[in-house]
Amino acid sequence: MSRRSKRNRSGNVKRSINIALLAIYLLLSGSLLFLIFRHNILAFRHLNILATVLVLLSAIVALLLIVYKKAEKFTIFFLVLTVLTSSVSLFALHQFVGLTNHINATSNYSEYSMSVVVLKDSEINNVTQLESVTGPTETDNDNIQKLIADIKKTQSKDLAVEQSASYLAAYKSLISGDAKAIVLNSVFENIIEAEYPDYASKIKKIYTKKLTKDVAAPKVSKNQSFNIYISGIDTYGPISSVSRSDVNILMTVNRDTKKILLTTTPRDSYVPIADGGNNQKDKLTHAGIYGVDSSIHTLENLYGVDINYYVRLNFTSFLKLIDLLGGVDVYNDQEFDAHTNNGKHYSVGTLHLDSKDALGFVRERYSLADGDRDRGRNQQKVIVAILQKLTSTEALKNYDSIIKGLQDSIQTNMPLETMMNLVNAQLESGGTYKINSQDLKGTGRMDLPSYAMPESNLYMMEISDSSLESVKAAINDVLEGK
Repeated sequence: MSRRSKRNRSGNVKRSINIALLAIYLLLSGSLLFLIFRHNILAFRHLNILATVLVLLSAIVALLLIVYKKAEKFTIFFLVLTVLTSSVSLFALHQFVGLTNHINATSNYSEYSMSVVVLKDSEINNVTQLESVTGPTETDNDNIQKLIADIKKTQSKDLAVEQSASYLAAYKSLISGDAKAIVLNSVFENIIEAEYPDYASKIKKIYTKKLTKDVAAPKVSKNQSFNIYISGIDTYGPISSVSRSDVNILMTVNRDTKKILLTTTPRDSYVPIADGGNNQKDKLTHAGIYGVDSSIHTLENLYGVDINYYVRLNFTSFLKLIDLLGGVDVYNDQEFDAHTNNGKHYSVGTLHLDSKDALGFVRERYSLADGDRDRGRNQQKVIVAILQKLTSTEALKNYDSIIKGLQDSIQTNMPLETMMNLVNAQLESGGTYKINSQDLKGTGRMDLPSYAMPESNLYMMEISDSSLESVKAAINDVLEGK
């Protein structure tokens, strides 16, 4: 074979490689641009347009080099570089879009279950052995009837329901022997556990029906100001599980003035509970047992504002991110020993916290001068510290693990496009937000009735009228740009 033939063959091989690489590059870059424009990514200072122009120019240059058989080795190098760049960018973007889709996936519903429960050592193992069950039909009749209807449909058994004041009262009648079987809503198990820590070991569930509850669509804000409800739950189930809300923070944002106001409403605040609470007064944390909508509507009624979006955090799994971030730094303004962390001492000053110490820090209230209000302030500090770490370059070291952790611990109804619009607006305008915080104040009492637990004497915080008016005024000032 002549040298000329060898050169021709070598040139043809290189040309084929370049054509293949160009085809791969066009496919990857096309997918990348689709995601960018679909989700409004880089939609500030015309960066999305510039990215498109750069992709097209690269493709045109490579095509001309291939057509005119120029700089074939350089073309291979150039196309390999563009393919690698497009691949990495597309992978990262897919990860980001996947994360947001995951945390949005269950935002329109909540999950819980209804069960028929008997004592652990009971000879009853099937609902067909029963004639009746005990449950609070006055406060949770809809869910109880769904369970009874399902049993009738699947087991051909029509059970009567004997009235009890609450699920806690039903459980008491079960362990006293006054009832053979009770109905139990999974949402209320934490309430029973608070008085009977070993209750789970004394019962068995002989029939369970999983249920879902619709959550209202977000009130998409068209203004520069909006409210986000941040709910901190502590459940061992999925993030979509209905649960009491131990952390209740209203984040008021004004993009024009670049102000953020964090308003903490203590979990024990005595307020009319919306929706399933029938506007009867109870502690705020109990609103969560009727679904996130109930918590949102309760706070909307309390403060006289619309809440546009919500974010639910499973605090236990969310705080695990702290270790992946290398810990967080918070300023502690009072010395205390945490009962929630084996009596660990937290000194005054800037503290570097790992996940275990952070969890103890946000859960403690009994050793704090202002009890639950101080706990709310500490929760704010840790949330802000985590958010600051998540937006730093340091977070890139454990990108994959952080993404997975966020998927398991966060749920929100804010659409990805809305998130990106907020990010783009911030990047376009620049500057930093001024973050202030406040908390609702009141007086602790033990003699106020609970709608969810009428037979129990619970600690409640009777809200101060002057504090409520002051908090409402501050929220409205931020919304109105004052």
